[in-house]
Amino acid sequence: MTESTDVVRAYWQRMHARDWTGLRRLLAPDVVVEWTASNEQFVGPDAVVGVNREYPEGWSIRVRGVVADGDTVASDVEVPMDGVGVFRVAAFARVREGLLVSSVEYWIGVGDDEPPAWRARYSRPADDAPLPYPLG
Repeated sequence: MTESTDVVRAYWQRMHARDWTGLRRLLAPDVVVEWTASNEQFVGPDAVVGVNREYPEGWSIRVRGVVADGDTVASDVEVPMDGVGVFRVAAFARVREGLLVSSVEYWIGVGDDEPPAWRARYSRPADDAPLPYPLG
């Protein structure tokens, strides 16, 4: 894989498929993945693969979009999880020589924050609306 967007798409697709061997092949030896919501960093392929492999089952991954500026890649990902709800991820990755070097991932639960009543006249549920940007 030479395109940085291909590497990031493969990262998410291999996680979805539970292809841990294939995922490991995408990771640089010094990879660092950060989950900001829980203030955790996973350093090295063993940690990145391990935490995803052992995460409780019931989840799937759908890549909504990927855009890149050189070796910096932003992805928008949806992760439904049985019995828990839907998560969205905004991830900002760096790719070097066809390998994922880092990813800073912002995970949120869709609808976890109740909007204040005063905003109702200005908004609509995002699930009912078209996406405000083109998916790459």
